[in-house]
Amino acid sequence: MPIFSYLVITLNPDDILKALAHPVRRELLQWLKEPEKHFAGQEHPLSLGVCAGQFERCGLSQPAVSAHLACLRRAGLLSAQRVGQWMFYKRNEETIAAFLAYLGREL
Repeated sequence: MPIFSYLVITLNPDDILKALAHPVRRELLQWLKEPEKHFAGQEHPLSLGVCAGQFERCGLSQPAVSAHLACLRRAGLLSAQRVGQWMFYKRNEETIAAFLAYLGREL
């Protein structure tokens, strides 16, 4: 008998809209959409995600970048994975797709 698992996405549109309201957070998501293009110099494999230190290019302090990444993560738009002392971030494409579908239905 097959066992099925279902991906359950908890979507809070208000949290996502608040996260997307800041231009820096939208820019971070855009960069993460094509990590090979924007973070080619990263010494760790991009399959892990993008190391938090790579976001320094946005011209913000490390605490400001961390706050923006945390906001995107709380909204479900990013996933994070710790490897040793480094934290790697990826876009959460499932949540992004669910949010876009929600907008299509609601607006």
